Amino acid sequence: MFYRFICYSILTLVNILFRFGIPVFGQQHPNVIVILSDDGGYDDFGCYGGKEVYTPNIDALAQNGVRFQSAYASASVCAPSRAGLLSGRYQQRFGFEHNISKRPTAGVALEDIGMDTRVATIADFMKYNGYKTVAIGKWHQGDGPQFNPLKRGFDHFYGFIGGDRPYFPIHGAVKPTQLLYDDRRVVPEDTIHYLTETLTDKAIAYVQQYRSQPFFMYLAFNAVHTPVEAPLKTIEKYKNVTDPLRRAYLAMLDNMDENIGRLVSHLKQEGLYENTLIIFMNDNGAATNNGADNGQLRGLKGSKWEGGIRVPLIMQWPAKLPKGITSDAMVSGMDILPTSIDAIKGKKIPGQQIDGISLLTSYTAEKKGHDYLFWRRGIARAVRHQEWKLIVVKDDPILLFNLKNDLREQYNLATKYPERVKKMLQKLTEWEKGMENPKWLSSVLDNDQNQLMKHRLDVVGRAAERQYP
Repeated sequence: MFYRFICYSILTLVNILFRFGIPVFGQQHPNVIVILSDDGGYDDFGCYGGKEVYTPNIDALAQNGVRFQSAYASASVCAPSRAGLLSGRYQQRFGFEHNISKRPTAGVALEDIGMDTRVATIADFMKYNGYKTVAIGKWHQGDGPQFNPLKRGFDHFYGFIGGDRPYFPIHGAVKPTQLLYDDRRVVPEDTIHYLTETLTDKAIAYVQQYRSQPFFMYLAFNAVHTPVEAPLKTIEKYKNVTDPLRRAYLAMLDNMDENIGRLVSHLKQEGLYENTLIIFMNDNGAATNNGADNGQLRGLKGSKWEGGIRVPLIMQWPAKLPKGITSDAMVSGMDILPTSIDAIKGKKIPGQQIDGISLLTSYTAEKKGHDYLFWRRGIARAVRHQEWKLIVVKDDPILLFNLKNDLREQYNLATKYPERVKKMLQKLTEWEKGMENPKWLSSVLDNDQNQLMKHRLDVVGRAAERQYP
């Protein structure tokens, strides 16, 4: 009886110490939380210059950590961008070049459209190193059962398989890709209040569940992707904004920020805040149809302009990283996987290629991120090297910009610097030799024409840009 009492007392003490983030058996491994927002405008986030919307919780992540000013998504649209993040490599290496569609290329079966199952995900890597793994929110990596997050390294999945769904409960029949799942169980629609809040509730529940062991969480909000639906209480805060679409969008962004704050507050309550690495990123540039805006950046989602691929990226880890750092290092969503492995001092899965680099060192003066970054979607390709950016779209004139002097990409310097163009084209050709052809095509049937039009120098201004999704 006395022995059982002693054992119970020790276990109780251990749980209390874990609850307050106090290591018991040596150094406690950090938790890692990746938060992804969807289709946000670059300048809409307060710490990136936004003036219209209130984002104190995202801003606090930047104030307490590292804010990257030259961060990029590996693609300008949702699904391939996420594939790059989840795999830590260029998604073109395994043929994932376009958003999920029903248009397979030659030799690919319709049911095989999705993230190649031979490619390890960030969850596979974290699980390989003993972590519990959780995916919450939007997946968009293939509709078939073999692509389900529960088959791709995640212990838990609370979210939907497709690329979008309404924020409020769906009345009537629900599309299979919009069903909300709690692991294998379909969540009744009448239990959903507002999706951003529901997803955060579940994230907090998993923090509570795994507070005594290291966990990895991928929290992929569908906010602020269409449909543009915001809680009425939040819309009221922006009643002075005359455009109803913009007003609702700002309210959605405000609501997401509030829920990120709820999650961070719960980490503090559980004593996990100091030793949790939080990475916040937006998946691509502002969409053409959701009221978002990229501020001074040219272009929108789907383009190789800075407004299509440059994204907010913030990294906070109070126990390890300095506060209030702004970095100009050129970094990518592909870097999140190696950063997570670096943070936990983990091992890499043998035979799995990684193109990303660790953000834990790339923000410093000694290491300045990637030397080159490449993009390709259909007929549009791009390269960035140091301050130089090259855009090539089929037979259109080649575009070369000096982003240090011309962030708005207004002045084409291709004819002035032919040798630089030649070198960057050579690098692009070398990179493409290591990539596969797309395994499926865009669901937008006139995608090539849109690509041609949206990358022309004379397509100027938001109204013109929004014509070419």
